[in-house]
Order: sequence, then C-alpha cells, then structure tokens
Amino acid sequence: MQKIITMAHGAGGRQTSELIDAVFRQYFENEYLTSDDAAVVPGHEGRMAMTTDGFIISPQFFPGGNIGKLSVCGTVNDLTCMGARPAYLTCSFIIEEGYPVDKLETIAKSMAETAKETGAVLVAGDTKVAGKGQAGGCFITTTGVGFIEDGVSTSGKFAEPGDAIIVTGDIGRHGASILLARDDYGIDADIISDCAPLWNDIHELLMAVPETHVIRDATRGGLGTVLYEIAHESGNGIYLNRESVPVSPAVKGVCSMLGLEPMYLACEGTMAVIVPDKDKEKALEVLHRGKHTGKAAIIGHVTEENEGRVVMESEIGALTYLPEPGNELLPRIC
Repeated sequence: MQKIITMAHGAGGRQTSELIDAVFRQYFENEYLTSDDAAVVPGHEGRMAMTTDGFIISPQFFPGGNIGKLSVCGTVNDLTCMGARPAYLTCSFIIEEGYPVDKLETIAKSMAETAKETGAVLVAGDTKVAGKGQAGGCFITTTGVGFIEDGVSTSGKFAEPGDAIIVTGDIGRHGASILLARDDYGIDADIISDCAPLWNDIHELLMAVPETHVIRDATRGGLGTVLYEIAHESGNGIYLNRESVPVSPAVKGVCSMLGLEPMYLACEGTMAVIVPDKDKEKALEVLHRGKHTGKAAIIGHVTEENEGRVVMESEIGALTYLPEPGNELLPRIC
C-alpha cells in the first residue's frame, strides 16, 4: 500500500480495492459491510429516523478528536436528538491527491471506535479522489439510520411553558478548541473539544424521563442558536439564568480576549434538553451518571412571555434579551 493517496486510488480499479481493504475494511468490518452497490440490513417495526451531514472541518486533527470522530459523533447525535438508537451508518470520502494514508487510517480508526461506543455499524461507503488543491485534505459525508425508542417523541415544537431547560455539559469547548488549533491568534490555552457520541447517556435519560420534550444538539451556532430555534418552533419564550450556564474558565478567558460570546460557540458533545418541571431533578441525576454528561446543569425554563425570544438574567440580576444570531458566526467551523 502506498503512503499517500494518488488519483489511481479513486479510479475504481486495483488501487481502489487496496485502499478499501487496507484502511476502511480493516476498521469497519462487520457482518453487514458490503462491496456490493448497497448494504442489506435487517428491518425494524416502528418509527425510523434518518439523517445526513457533511464535514469539512479545519484543521482536521484537533485536541479531542479529528474529522472522522466528528463525522460519526455529529450523525449519531442527530439521531439521538430524535430519540433514535443509532443502527447503521454510511460514509462518503472525498480525499485530496497526496493525502497521507496514515492520517486516513487514523481517521477510519476513530470512526470505528466512536460508532462502536454507540452500537452503530458502518455498512457502506464511497471513495473519491480529487486533484491537488481541490478538496482541502479530506471531506466526509456521513448518513445514519436509527430506530426510535417506543413512547419517545421529541421536537422543538413540544417545549411547553414551565418546562425546565437542561444543558448536558459545559458549552463552547469545540468552537474554542478549533479556533486555537488554527493558531491564528497565538493564544495558548488547554481546551479540548467536547466531541463525543451521546446516545448511551441520553438513552438512560429517555428511560428515566420518557416524557422528555426536546433534545437538541448545540453544534454550529452553539447553545444560543439552539434556544432561539426552540423558542421559534414552540411559539414560547425562553428564560435563561446566565450564571447557571456551565462555561470552563479557559473558554471564558479566550472569549474575553477575543470578544466572543460562548453562547454562540459550537459544541460537539453537548445538548440542550427540555423536560417537564416535575422531572428536572430526576433528569439531572441520570445525566450526572453519564460518561459524557457529568456536568449537566439546569439553566432556565420555558415561558409564555416573550414569544420567540430568549431572555437572560445576568450575573448581577439584570434581565436582557440574548441577541438573536445573525450573519456569520465566528469561528466558522465548517
């Protein structure tokens, strides 16, 4: 096997087969993985969720992960938000000519390990090779299928006045880690992306609180954007206690230096969860036992007032509207 990707690896011949066997099949091997035109997998009675997403992160390796881990986390977490157990994933790679095979192997290994944590399997894929300068290294598109747990139904429109709002971890670490990994500002801070697959932790929540109304992944645009989406979908307002929102000291420091708002920094392993007020303590207890949700916190509630708006109580007790996101949010992560 050659040490770098060549155009021949995307031609569909012997070199393509060698790449698939040496890199992808080595890590993705399972009973459903196929070399045929499509994977054949067991069906399921009941509701199914399906999602797809493209990943073009720069840099492709960052503290806490890489584009491969990110691609699986993003897709698995989107299924999780619908209460769907991740089952099958497919992936499409666009790889630039000259890309190191050892980096590609690291990416594939990360994808396999992350999928395994959730019980999902990678069953099919596609590989294309672009000429030098055409693809920025490696792009991945991942599609996922999951099966929705019985009795579970989640949507932003289901948020009701009085519901408690929980964030499953501290916010802004992914966006801050990507910003620093680009080394555009010469800032040295110990910030590791929160990139993580959350199905197992959220599944425990759904078993304990099946009436969970909303689960939303706070990725691009961060927690602030997600809360505004929920306010618009439900036709309600959001009250937020700023002091209750967990932000690491390192992220606070970077935001202070660069004039950024952590509420709008991307997360890749943190979700906003909305549950009936009567269930908020039970939900918090369950999340605190999770592998990736130990820093979960109650940060506010849904209200009939201020329809479509997010009102935030500051550290000194003042009430203000959280600015609604617009234009391009920084840092641009994808």
